[in-house]
Amino acid sequence: MSEQTDAIDLQAIRVLDLCRARGLTASTAESCTGGLVAGALTDIAGSSEVVDRGFVTYSNAAKQEMLGVSGATLDAHGAVSEETAREMLTGLLRVARTSLGVSITGIAGPGGGSAAKPVGLVHFAAGTAGGKVIVRREIFAGQDRAGVRRLSVLTALAMLAELAAQEPIAS
Repeated sequence: MSEQTDAIDLQAIRVLDLCRARGLTASTAESCTGGLVAGALTDIAGSSEVVDRGFVTYSNAAKQEMLGVSGATLDAHGAVSEETAREMLTGLLRVARTSLGVSITGIAGPGGGSAAKPVGLVHFAAGTAGGKVIVRREIFAGQDRAGVRRLSVLTALAMLAELAAQEPIAS
């Protein structure tokens, strides 16, 4: 097992342990990571106690059909934007009805970037059923496609852990 894989496994275990201790469930809505966050969580035995579902919404049509992202948002801001990440999260929490969720949309490369939206730009939104939301915008510059995706998984897991740690322990 590589150091990078170990970091992902350790973060996934942390998320699962925090969620288990608090009676929380989690779901994912992923674009540029193509299901890698859900995969990292479900690589860990016992993850079915926490993980409910994951959506891979790679196309704009999938974002709209599965998560209810507005066509107006996609037209005005593009698929890779904070606004789209937020709408992906809102739709995810509505459809999955889990305690926690995370959404990811970005440009993993090697192509597809522009001056305004370079390769390595990733938007994240994570939130709770109770309405707490955190967003992040990262530019993973100098990374290849695998690097952008790996760092995106680590960021998404860290966001889920951050939210889970703030939730009260179920009695």
